Amino acid sequence: MVESEVGRAAVHAGARRILGIAIPTLGVLVAEPIYLLFDMAVVGRLGALALAGLAVGGLIVAQVSSQLTFLSYGTTARASRRHGAGDERGAIGEGAQASWIACGVGLAIVVVLQVFAGPVTRAIAGGDDIAPRAESWLRIALFGVPLILLSMAGNGWMRGVQQTRRPLLYVVAGLVVSGILCPVLVHGLLGAPRLELEGSAVANVAGQVVMAALFVRALVRSRVPLAPHIAIMKAQLVLGRDLIARSLAFQACFVSAAAVASRFGAASVAAHQLVLQLWNFLALTLDSLAIAAQTLVGAALGAGNARGAQGLARRITGWSTMFAVVLAVLFAAGYSVIPQVFTTDPSVLDRTHVVWWFFVGIIPIAGVVFALDGVLLGAGDAAFLRNATLGSALLGFLPAIWLSLVYDWGIAGIWTGLVAFMVLRLVAVSWRALSGKWARVGADVPTRPA
Repeated sequence: MVESEVGRAAVHAGARRILGIAIPTLGVLVAEPIYLLFDMAVVGRLGALALAGLAVGGLIVAQVSSQLTFLSYGTTARASRRHGAGDERGAIGEGAQASWIACGVGLAIVVVLQVFAGPVTRAIAGGDDIAPRAESWLRIALFGVPLILLSMAGNGWMRGVQQTRRPLLYVVAGLVVSGILCPVLVHGLLGAPRLELEGSAVANVAGQVVMAALFVRALVRSRVPLAPHIAIMKAQLVLGRDLIARSLAFQACFVSAAAVASRFGAASVAAHQLVLQLWNFLALTLDSLAIAAQTLVGAALGAGNARGAQGLARRITGWSTMFAVVLAVLFAAGYSVIPQVFTTDPSVLDRTHVVWWFFVGIIPIAGVVFALDGVLLGAGDAAFLRNATLGSALLGFLPAIWLSLVYDWGIAGIWTGLVAFMVLRLVAVSWRALSGKWARVGADVPTRPA
């Protein structure tokens, strides 16, 4: 196989090229969480009931969309290989097929959840006063689900062809529209009708229309065949199956952790949530480097350069680890200061300090694990990642946190489980990376694990 110019560029990518992919990607990853905080602040002025309704409705939409991230990550894996092989039309074509999946799955979700919106919101909200507010928000916001999935697919193929600035502009454009409309529609500003909580949902959908339209426009202007291609969609769904199972393992872990923390009292729940939010922010930061690894490794393998892909894996993992060590040092130094930015409650601070060193200790581990996750995703090694994540959850995380409940180990037991989870993942992905079995070349993602 003759190595393409794109493949050579990927293999020899330096810090500037890697950061050129990682930094805009980080912008995309953090833009929506920042907007959600703004949305909560706007709705919060309506009172606790409206805010609770937003929280429940938003949780349902977030859980649905988070299980379908294969539309971005899986599409990047497939598109980057074709990009590396010099098949630009094939790479963008992966985005077209992922977009058809996004439309089909998104519309199915809208229909199903419109039918069951009432029972689902009541099951989560519990109280009769919160559920109706959540349901009214959800029924409007659901129309944005296909649009969210279209944007995921768009992000996926654009990362695959190493265009990361345009997705950031598209996402920011959509969020600006939502950000302007949200206070206007919620509070009836500038002569607009006062829609209250429902105004938040309308604003969200409007922004999602803008984002999805921009990604679809980019596809149309690329002049690739847009007709559905069943064989390609089937291959994408095989990859998606493994990534969905992996996502479910993460969800099981974090839901279980929250459930156990609640048994240890309000201070433990608050401390767990505080540190977990910091962890989630760090995860987004490290994930941007992982996506750069995914994009470049996929291109190198698509170009037929397994040795170059392995060199990239070592280089990006080293940089991710060094960056994580710096972050760990900063958070260690902020042991007494950082938690006080979020709370002054002595009991919460006491519980936070219990888990702080667990949190600091796993940051360098995460630097390795996240980078190698990106490498293996770029190689299309999703089946191995699925098995590694499920195994780490079943053998490490879940036993530790449920034993902490039985033996009253408190919040320290929960974070011991998280440490075990990360250490087992570290062992698994390091072994896989060192084996070299993942580095299988070709324009197509391998369908069977080596």
